[in-house]
Order: sequence, then C-alpha cells, then structure tokens
Amino acid sequence: MVRLSNQEGLAEWLPRRLAEERPVITVIGDAILDGWWEGLIERFCREAPAPVVQVQRREYAPGGAANTAMNLAALGARVRFVSLVGEDEAGQRLRDRMADAGVDVSGVVSHPDMTTTTKFRVSSGGQVMLRLDDAAAEVPDAGLRKLAGAIPAAVAGAEAVVLCDYEAGTLDGPVRSALLAALGPEQQRNLLVVDAHHPARWAELRPDLATPNAMEAATLLGAEFPGGAARCPFVEAHAEQLLRASGAAAVVVTLDREGTLTLRSGESGNLPPHHRTWARPEAEKQASGAGDTFVAALTLARAAGLPLTTSVDLAQAAADVVVHRPGTSVCSTEELARHLGGFADTALSADELARQIEAHRREGQRIVLTNGCFDVLHRGHTRYLNQAKQLGDVLVVALNSDSSVRKLKGPDRPVNHEADRAAVIAALSCVDHVTVFDTPTPIPLIELLEPDVYAKGGDYTPEMLAETEAVERYGGTVTILDYVPEHSTTAVLERIRSTGDTPTD
Repeated sequence: MVRLSNQEGLAEWLPRRLAEERPVITVIGDAILDGWWEGLIERFCREAPAPVVQVQRREYAPGGAANTAMNLAALGARVRFVSLVGEDEAGQRLRDRMADAGVDVSGVVSHPDMTTTTKFRVSSGGQVMLRLDDAAAEVPDAGLRKLAGAIPAAVAGAEAVVLCDYEAGTLDGPVRSALLAALGPEQQRNLLVVDAHHPARWAELRPDLATPNAMEAATLLGAEFPGGAARCPFVEAHAEQLLRASGAAAVVVTLDREGTLTLRSGESGNLPPHHRTWARPEAEKQASGAGDTFVAALTLARAAGLPLTTSVDLAQAAADVVVHRPGTSVCSTEELARHLGGFADTALSADELARQIEAHRREGQRIVLTNGCFDVLHRGHTRYLNQAKQLGDVLVVALNSDSSVRKLKGPDRPVNHEADRAAVIAALSCVDHVTVFDTPTPIPLIELLEPDVYAKGGDYTPEMLAETEAVERYGGTVTILDYVPEHSTTAVLERIRSTGDTPTD
C-alpha cells in the first residue's frame, strides 16, 4: 500500500488510491444553479436590434460551492453540503442533481423567502450571447438562523471543511458566528480550506489553506496586480503579507492560464516556501468552475495525506481536465487517472524534440534543458524542476536511459523503468517535453537543441560539468540551481530499505 505522505509525483494510479481513502468532507457556502441554454440564431427581433435565440438545448448543473461539492464526490470523497436555497424550482433542481451524484444534502436548508441564485447563460454557435442572473435581494434572517443550527452536526467528524464564501450572504450573521464557534483554532478540527472572495474575513479561523484568485489576492494586499508574466514575481514578493492577511498556514494563489503559486511562511523548515504550477492552455470553450475543481482536488489530496506540493500539482491536473469543456463540469477519478495516464508515452525522440524546439523558437520562447536519472521522484527533484522552469518559457527534461543509469548508479538501479520515469516527469506541470538519451553525457543533445539555458542541480559547479564547454560554444548559459540536502534518490532508497516503506503499489 502506498504511503501517501511520501508521494512526490503524479501517476495514473494516484487518483484511484485517493478515492479509496473516502474522506468525509463538508462544504459550506453559497450555492448556485448554472443553466446553459444553447440555440440557433437566424433572425433579429422586430422590437430592437437583438438576435433571436431559438433554444434547442437546456442543461443545468450545480455551481459555486455546490460545484466544489460535486467535484469532491466525483473524486471519491463522502461529501456533506451545507447551504441555503429557496423553496423554488431552482432550489429543488439543485438538490436533486446533488443527491443523484451522491452528495449528502441533508444540511441544505430551504426557506420560502429565499431565492435560489441562478445564472443562465444563453449561447449560440459556441458563443455566450447573454447571461441572466437571479438572486435574493436579501437573505432571510430566519433562514440563516436555521442554517446556523445545522453547522455543528455538519462539521462533526469531518476530515476536512471547505468554506466557499462568494459574499452572497449565506455565511453572514448567525451562520458566521456558528462557524467561528465550530472551526476556531482552539477547536479540535482537521483540515480547513477557505475559498472566499475576501479571505481576510476568515483570518481569525487560522485556516490551513486559503485559495484566492488573482483579483482576491490583490484585494488582500490592497494593491493592483500587474499583468501577464509579472504577476507571479509580484505574488512572491508579497508572500508574507498574503499569509498574514489571510491568516492561513499556506496560500495558493490561482492565476488562470499562468497556473498557481503556493506560498508558505519562512517557518516551514526545509520545505520550499514557494511552489509553482503551470496550466496547460488550449483553445478555450465556454468553461465555468475550473477553480471549484481545483479547490476540490486540492482538499481531497490534503485530506488523504498527500504532501502540499503534490496536492497542488494534482489539483492543477484536475483543473486542466475541465477547463476546456463547455459548461459547468466535474473531474472524476477515472477522468483524472486517464489524464495522468496520457503522459505515459510522451517521451520524444531527439529528432521530434528538435522540431518542437524549433517551433517554440519561432514563437520567441526561451528554452531550458536539464537532465538526470529522476529515478524515485522526491522533493529535491520537484523543487529543482520548478526552479528550472522559471529560467525560461519551455522546460525540456532529458532522462538517462536505463542502461546509462546502471552504468552511473550500479546494477540495482534504476528502480523505475525509463518509460515510468518519463511518465511521472511529464505529468509535472512545469515540464513541457521529455526525452531519453543513451550517451554518457547529454552533450550530443545539447549540440542538437542549443538550449538558451542548461540547468543542473546545486551539487555541481559549472567547472565540474563536461557540458559547460558545449553550452558556452554557441552562446548558451549554464545555471546551477539549489541543492536540497538529504533529499537525494540514494538517501530516499536507503530510508526505504531501512524502514520497509515502499513508494509504489
């Protein structure tokens, strides 16, 4: 059996293993019913220069906090959902959809004076033409009091609690008081995740994780974010302020197409204070709710015991699954497993890699190359590869073949076959291309690709590397990255042999 607390990389088996844990997770927050209406436009109306959409298809899906709960259920968690809805058709439809998906909706309170928030998008030919929103002008106090009474039972025994506060009023007044009483830092509790428009509102709970997007992080700082590639350095520079303002032990800032940045305080020991993921953007569709999928996968992974960096990587992969789908959707265990399994045959030949690199160069992208055995993935590897990615736009990882690993490390290595090593490395969001080389050094590959930067771990100096001359000959740069002591593959294997723990099924 896998010890999830030791798992540093992503693999096809991991989502199924997480689902086996079946953690009890409570989601509390603002529920939304998303409607997606699709039709044809063949004429304009007579009353105004507006298109007439002849609706042909109507689909409905739980959105907002309800979408987070749906994603958790699809990934294998036992989910309790707590929210306030109206005694209306939208509220009943939302509860029915969630119950059909296996979500416990006994904590969903309905009230006749409440209007269930709905967001109906009208589209034609793949283009959203109009969005119609319907929401309560005021949340009834009687409904909030009734919802507050459901809080203690809903959080009791939960291995994780997610607060989804979109400021629609569900978590105001007596509900907020009940949450502070049940989830305060002096209480016996497990994982607490805050996904809120204003995370500072819940800072006194001292949550384990806060997950603001760029706009919400900017609000926390009281500053305007720069655009594009400048956003991540800006977030890093303000890490301590974000941690203090949110009250969280760790803050994961989601940056849409630019992935995420995880921030931890300087008191995190030998753990890296920051961890970056990169999204895998494609042509966008009418997608909604990828952030909910991210929060759900992150919460499930942490509740099951995965390290934070691995949990964030997994959450990025889950968001990548749904971001290119139309409508509001969820990522299931099997879909995430297939997505990760899709990296199994991604190692490129040298010639194909050269063609890919040429295409990147035509787009003005900066190429980074690094190499190694990457036999049993560990924290030192993931930190190092994240640093390497930040030296350019495209990161290429060249893996030593099995035969070359045996020559370098001895007859009992590698532990993992080159195809398995390539699949695990390729699944990391920071890695763009993987190839396998069989020569004593990667110099032939360097001469073929001529990367802008050749990166190696900090247990080397440029003078120690045979590759340095080849890189400098065409004007490239050799960069030495951080070395994480006591996190070598040899040290990991010695620990496994001495304790009997194994990192694979």
